[in-house]
Amino acid sequence: MSSTTKVRTQDLAQKKRDDLLKQLDELKQELSQLKVTKITGGNSAKLNRISVVRKSIARVLTVINQKTRQNIRELYKNKSRLPLDLRAKKTRAIRRRLTKHERTQTTERAAKKAIHFPKRRYAIKA
Repeated sequence: MSSTTKVRTQDLAQKKRDDLLKQLDELKQELSQLKVTKITGGNSAKLNRISVVRKSIARVLTVINQKTRQNIRELYKNKSRLPLDLRAKKTRAIRRRLTKHERTQTTERAAKKAIHFPKRRYAIKA
């Protein structure tokens, strides 16, 4: 790698996983070399590059994780259950809440009562 430009995410998205891992190794090696240069007292141009390389590593890892999660989503697409990390996060209270179907269900007794004793409607003179 060792180029002075930072890695662009849209370029990474088109690469295969093996290429991304290879690029990640190169970036990590470059970072370790820059850290050695920092300790030995190298020039400031190289020291400024450390933050660029660290952010590039983060970008590569982000793209790898996005691709992995996308593949897992495809795998579980038509399954009845999803892994916990792929489910909607929301809040704990919302996740515990009754579903719409569960809310509308009534007991057999309540259903009979509703049928046989409907709510009375009165016509009111205006």
